[in-house]
Amino acid sequence: MKSPPSPVKPAAAGVPVDGGEHVVERRTLRDYFIIIRERLWIALPLALLVALPLGYYQMQQTPMYESRATMQFERPEKIVMVDQVVDQAPRSEIDINTYLQRLNSASLRSKVIESFTPEEIKLLQRPFQKGLAPGLNLPSPGEALGSVSAEAVRGSLIIAITARHRDPEAAALVANRFYQQFVNYLIEKSGGSNEDAITFLKKRATELEKEYEQTEKKLQEYKRLHNLISLDDSLNFITERLKTVNAARTAAHLECLSLEVYARQVEDFQKGNRDLLEISYIAGHATVPNLKKDLADALQKQASLNERYLERHPQMIEIARTIDTLRDQLNKAVQLAIADLTASLEKARAAEQSLDREYVKQEQEQMRLDDLKVEYRSLDDQTTVAKNAYSQVLDSLNKTTTSKGLDYRIPVSPLDRAVPSYSPYVPNQARIVRTCLLVGFTVFFGVAFGLSLFDDRIKSAWDVESFIGVNLLGIIPDLGHLDDEEKYQLAIRSKATPGVEAFLSVYSAVKVQSKLDYPKTLLVTSTIPGEGKTLVSCNLAGAFARHGRATLLIDCDMRRPMLHRHFKQPNDAGILAWVEAGADLTGDLLANAHLGLIKITDNLWLLRSGGRSKSPTEFLDKPIFGQLLEQLKKRFELIVIDSPPIGAVTDSLLIAERADEIIYVCRFNRAARKHIRQFVRTLREGRNDFLGIVLNGLSPRRIEYYTNYRYYRSYKKYYGTQS
Repeated sequence: MKSPPSPVKPAAAGVPVDGGEHVVERRTLRDYFIIIRERLWIALPLALLVALPLGYYQMQQTPMYESRATMQFERPEKIVMVDQVVDQAPRSEIDINTYLQRLNSASLRSKVIESFTPEEIKLLQRPFQKGLAPGLNLPSPGEALGSVSAEAVRGSLIIAITARHRDPEAAALVANRFYQQFVNYLIEKSGGSNEDAITFLKKRATELEKEYEQTEKKLQEYKRLHNLISLDDSLNFITERLKTVNAARTAAHLECLSLEVYARQVEDFQKGNRDLLEISYIAGHATVPNLKKDLADALQKQASLNERYLERHPQMIEIARTIDTLRDQLNKAVQLAIADLTASLEKARAAEQSLDREYVKQEQEQMRLDDLKVEYRSLDDQTTVAKNAYSQVLDSLNKTTTSKGLDYRIPVSPLDRAVPSYSPYVPNQARIVRTCLLVGFTVFFGVAFGLSLFDDRIKSAWDVESFIGVNLLGIIPDLGHLDDEEKYQLAIRSKATPGVEAFLSVYSAVKVQSKLDYPKTLLVTSTIPGEGKTLVSCNLAGAFARHGRATLLIDCDMRRPMLHRHFKQPNDAGILAWVEAGADLTGDLLANAHLGLIKITDNLWLLRSGGRSKSPTEFLDKPIFGQLLEQLKKRFELIVIDSPPIGAVTDSLLIAERADEIIYVCRFNRAARKHIRQFVRTLREGRNDFLGIVLNGLSPRRIEYYTNYRYYRSYKKYYGTQS
């Protein structure tokens, strides 16, 4: 049975793995440390090349000294209410910004320059005398003034004036002089302002008073002309009156309709000779209900007497007389009800007509007031505006007159005067060091990690297990210090060296990962030439033979066969020679002279290529190649096939169709990860088991830093002492 696919670990961000799903690259601190260490001698010189000249250039700047003076504005006095006239204390951020613009203005700078004495000008020019070329004049006071800036301290009423100059004493002088000239500006601005304001406000108050009187007079004449007390009150009165009259009209109309209904019923009943008592209005009118009841009782009594007496009996005569009287009274009551109905109807109609006339009258009055509304509103608004303007100016005049006798004081005082600072702020050594370190680290890490983004070559166990998503079978150290005869036969010999132990660890990993029973074929391939697949094939075959497995090592790299050289054998017999001789599978293949199987050591045999071929795919694609492998599996437990690089030719893909298991060899920092992953995916889509990757060619230092094989050096020291 084949083993289930190994779990795929997180790979590079946005890169699909074998399953087609996108995984996210997750590196540990150790991975980043390895990236930095690998590119240390590229990133570090570049970082120094950028940071050191930058620091040197900044240190060559002309020394500049900074001095600062601070001033504090006082909160506005409560007694002075006319802000726009006399009070210069800041009340908002706008006022503070206005003063800042004044401090930074060219006009104030000019006044500062004009205020300097000859001795002070010499102090400003003193640092420019050093190194002055012959024939050149010293800079003017404006040029020697240096730079000055004013800024507000956030959340306070404090403004700081900062002066920068080549001379520390000159910087303090300039800062203090800017403060003094700003105070002089405030004094000049406030002088004589109250007197001017009072004169202006008196004149304006007189004009507004006359204007107000004229508008008020026009409004009163308009009211008298149109008989108005107040337009709003008149409109409200008419509106309420209309509502009342309209409600009365509705009630009168409804009453009139009801009485007309009863009148038509009476008329209809009289024409049809019907009983008028069936009409509810007549049946319930005045004495009609009582007479109707009395008549009913009399008729009932008459019916009772008819059963006992004859018609001429006194009681019968009496009851008959009573009934006639009641009927006569009832008829009169009905006629009275009809007359009352007629009178009520006429009265209701008269009331309705009267209310209609009243409603029309009120509507006309409302229309009249609406016509007057626009002109009245205009006159009323003019009067209100004139009154308000006059009141405001009069109030300002009173306040200004009140504040006239007060001793006005400039609302600013010095908080800290500027003093010379003999430590230059330029060049700032601490800041330059921080800047150089920041730039250096930025360049260092930028180069290190930037190169890692473009360098896609395989380097570590993380690349194998996380990016490619397959098992790492083992890591083979760099064996360049050994000759070819020794390194290709390390597993056969019994020497205890780190290289032997590395191949034995690969042997153990292959046994653990393999799920197939013997006999079986094991294909070893790589991406490009020179990655050590032949080295791995030889020593892996030797490791299995060393552990008692009958192992056959086949050289299927027919374009460039190498196994016969590593074992110092001629290449006069082998697969190609056997094919040319007819490819006979009968008999004992071990004794077949054309195949020429050579016994290298106990349990290890070698099948050479038997020559070279430019188109070996013609043979590898034929069934006879698979039949040959099946016959050899009857004689050997394990067949290790050394194949050409899969990235160079397609031979390995044809061989993989006949193999049971596959091992992929990658050399450190040689092939690209994306190419390896593409070829591995192609191989895993076949019917064989892909066991994993062997990482080859790492130095002991790189083994320690690029993998978890941290005890490689300890092993070397331990066995080195024994040897």
